Amino acid sequence: MANLWTHYIRETLSICVNKYMLHTIQDPEIHSLFQTALHYSLKHIDTLKALFKKEKFPIPKGFTEEDVNLEAPPLFTDVLCLKSLYMMSTHGHNEMSLSFTTSLRPDIVDFYYQCNLNAMEIYKKTKDLLISKQLYQQPPTYITPNKVEMIKHYHYVTDVFGKQRPINTIESGHAYFNLHKTFIAKAMILGFSRVSKNQNVRALLEKSLQVKNKHIDVFSSLLTKDNLHLPQSCETEVTNSNISPFSDRLMLLQTGFLFGVAVTYYNAALIASMRADISAHYEKAALDSLWIYSRIGKDMIDNHWMEQPPQADDRKRLDD
Repeated sequence: MANLWTHYIRETLSICVNKYMLHTIQDPEIHSLFQTALHYSLKHIDTLKALFKKEKFPIPKGFTEEDVNLEAPPLFTDVLCLKSLYMMSTHGHNEMSLSFTTSLRPDIVDFYYQCNLNAMEIYKKTKDLLISKQLYQQPPTYITPNKVEMIKHYHYVTDVFGKQRPINTIESGHAYFNLHKTFIAKAMILGFSRVSKNQNVRALLEKSLQVKNKHIDVFSSLLTKDNLHLPQSCETEVTNSNISPFSDRLMLLQTGFLFGVAVTYYNAALIASMRADISAHYEKAALDSLWIYSRIGKDMIDNHWMEQPPQADDRKRLDD
């Protein structure tokens, strides 16, 4: 039930965003891809509602037409819309995979099996379209080694002062991947911060931008020190519109989601990195993201914008 409840909230948010983007996108290929994404989201919602009704579980509020203004002018260019769908399909696939592996009932397992197939299809199509439009940069490449080599000294991990060893392929891959996602997330948050009418929300979004800029500086330096190229930034893909297409509640929760998943990816990079200083950077970045995530949660609660998730029965109170 936890998976289904969270999925419903996330899917209704995606429906609002995708419906708005369909009203602004001019490129026919990108428009068609968003239509497919919206179709899958609506199918998922129908299944989720049927499951809630079957279990006599109250259907969450989620996000509705009250949270989106379809008449608002474009906030993002078609390019940023496509990149955002690429990023969100990456996150969605990971969430669906977790729901698939933690579900027990056959009908729920089958549902998330299909959700995974849908998410993988959207991810593949967005990446293929980015590549065909020459909008997807290849990560840094390395010369193929002549032979297999073993690590001979612990300095490979601990030598963080003075002349450091070059960043290896695993470390550069994580740095590039996280930078790519951070550039897209930063552009979306920048757009949100420009149109938010709530002073507290806008201040929190601006603080979120400061944290994203900090992480961009840190992980860009890891690549540039070894003369490796960086992903392309996306700030210029945000328009100068000052009319908000989304409610402050939606924009704040979306920003929180972006920081929440960043924690997951930073921790994965921390575990995979073998240079101690790089691991320390990811640990700090994860803590920064958790701090913003908690601030957003507090603001959501203060504004009565956060739905309460399903809770276990108070067994102690029942016994009394």
